[in-house]
Amino acid sequence: MTADKSRQAEDARGELASALLAYRRSFVHIGVFSGVINILMLSPALYMLQVYDRVLVSSNEMTLLMLTLILLAMYAFMGALEWVRSLVVLRLGTGFDRKLAPRVFDAAFSANLKTGRLNAAQPLEDLQQLRQFATGQSLFALFDAPWFPVYLLVMFWFHPLLGGFALGSTLVLIAVGWFNERISRPHLKRAGELAIASRREAAANLRNAEVIAGMGMLAGLRRRWAGQHLGYVREQNLASARMAGIQGWNKALRMAVQSLALGLGAWLVLRNEMTPGMMIAGSILLGRALAPIDQIIGALRQWTSVKEAERRLSQLLDDFPPLPGGMDFPRPKGAVAVEQLLATPPGQTRAVLHNIDFRLAPGETLAVIGPSSAGKTTLARCLVNAWPPLRGRVRLDGAPLDQWRPGALGALIGYLPQDVQLFAGTVAENIARFGAMDEPKVIAAAQMAGVHELILQLSEGYQTRLGENGLGLSGGQRQRVGLARALFGEPCLVVLDEPNANLDEAGDAMLAQTIGRIRQAGITLVLVTHKPNILRQADKLLVLHAGAQADFGPLAEVMRRMQRAAPQAPQAPNRVIPMTASGGMNLAQSGDGA
Repeated sequence: MTADKSRQAEDARGELASALLAYRRSFVHIGVFSGVINILMLSPALYMLQVYDRVLVSSNEMTLLMLTLILLAMYAFMGALEWVRSLVVLRLGTGFDRKLAPRVFDAAFSANLKTGRLNAAQPLEDLQQLRQFATGQSLFALFDAPWFPVYLLVMFWFHPLLGGFALGSTLVLIAVGWFNERISRPHLKRAGELAIASRREAAANLRNAEVIAGMGMLAGLRRRWAGQHLGYVREQNLASARMAGIQGWNKALRMAVQSLALGLGAWLVLRNEMTPGMMIAGSILLGRALAPIDQIIGALRQWTSVKEAERRLSQLLDDFPPLPGGMDFPRPKGAVAVEQLLATPPGQTRAVLHNIDFRLAPGETLAVIGPSSAGKTTLARCLVNAWPPLRGRVRLDGAPLDQWRPGALGALIGYLPQDVQLFAGTVAENIARFGAMDEPKVIAAAQMAGVHELILQLSEGYQTRLGENGLGLSGGQRQRVGLARALFGEPCLVVLDEPNANLDEAGDAMLAQTIGRIRQAGITLVLVTHKPNILRQADKLLVLHAGAQADFGPLAEVMRRMQRAAPQAPQAPNRVIPMTASGGMNLAQSGDGA
């Protein structure tokens, strides 16, 4: 078991590595360009060596002119190579993101669907951080660092003492950088965790700005958010304070090394063990040799946050592998079979549905009733494959929902959740489910839902742009547009969870007409409801109580059994159906119409 988990973790990390290795030719090109650039980086040192040891001694102006022209040509060539190398890195970063971003998006979607706890934007932020690190200055440092021995050998050639000093200085600077990263790592890790929690808290609160403003909750929520935010700032400051002290000493040490190298060279010149040109060239070479080391030390400062981002991404990809492809079955007629269904909401372990078992013929209408927390919404989400069951299966024309290709299944199912969520875009795009725009189908769905005239009264009709979560429409209008979206494309199964929760009397009447049109079209319909005015249109009735199937059968038979089991009580026609403790329902004859 442990070996399997370890293998899965390696496979998940392999997805990140393979996204980079897919562009191995680009890495080869970057390596070649970096090699030529680093060879050209010897030009300033060689130029100074020739100027001091040849031009100043010979006083030959033509030699100086030719050396200068050669140097300028090398600089121009080096600049062109730097530009090309940067373009290759940009293409590499774009390709890495294009290859991995859809996979991360799908994994984040699955995580939100199955757990409901993930900050959906965090994996994409982690991917961006990983891409910037892997294709930024750190990549150049990785390819430049192997040329450090070349510069070191040249300095040893100038003089062994100069080379030994350069080697020792480099080791000291690397040790200081490692120590800096080591002592700041715990605080940076904790700061990153608190920053994520703080952003998640702020985003969740600001999404409910109307409720916060209406009930004066801002101060309390701000205090709650501020606790996490100030914790993040405190940890970040602790890490920054430690890093700042060491970085100050590191900067001073870096400047001291450069000056001491020049002083050592001057001492060797005075002892006639080096030429003045070698002294200047050695100082330049030391600066160039330390440049990639400085870049690596800078990358170490980011390493903690990058490593955490890589860990989170690897864990996400490990926990949520690629979505199964599934199959494209023939278009179903709408027969639904629920077999010993055991289900629970995401992130919970206690089942809220137990052994639900029923069947619907194509075109039948089922009403689902029950008291609060009976599992009605959980059942609705299992019927549209939004929540996978713990045990049992839901079949559509005999084929289990989890064996369908998700895109193909979604086009055959209409779903109106209890909390209607529309998306930023036009009304037409929302009805068309943001797929290919088929205007006749959009209008047909709106007409079937009885919302066509309402849409035409909007400022720009079907092209009216909505904000996030349908901002710009009332609750009833969102529900009716959501109903049109559920009916788009002539689905064979439609599941409506409390479809009249936000409707007035006129909306209720329009919903009743829509249900009639759905029945005439031969679409299998599942209605989760508390109101008896649409209950009478059902063919069958399912009663849930405490997650169990209390009763199921033809509407009239189930209602007669419920009326025999429960005392009669007068009830107005449109009141909510009161449920008895056993899951029964009190219905007056004038109220149910059955």
